[in-house]
Amino acid sequence: MRGQKNLSRRERQIMDIIYGMKEASAFQVLAQLPNPPSYSAVRALLRVLERKGHLRHRREGPRYVFTPTLSREKARQNALSHVFRTFFDDSMEDVVAALLDMSEERLSEEDYRRLAALIQKARKEGR
Repeated sequence: MRGQKNLSRRERQIMDIIYGMKEASAFQVLAQLPNPPSYSAVRALLRVLERKGHLRHRREGPRYVFTPTLSREKARQNALSHVFRTFFDDSMEDVVAALLDMSEERLSEEDYRRLAALIQKARKEGR
């Protein structure tokens, strides 16, 4: 599985940058990284991410432009699926309870209505 679990902190930062920009060159990634390493280190990390299957590139003049191989939504689903299986033994109730317990603020009435609507929609769809 191509998931976030096999990414280092720096690799996750790079993926976040590229997802945010939709596509980026090594120089653009370097400009966005906190405490950036050298340009050649960024290029090496981009190649590692490509080898791991997270990125692809195309040539644009003298530079390579990198794009994610998965949409951000699909990457989120894969990551959540991994967390769901690994930490919650496939228990949706435990996942929702943990998310509600983590919340710093109380949910608004609108939040409760949206969540109830999502649950109702999932029931109708047989999920």
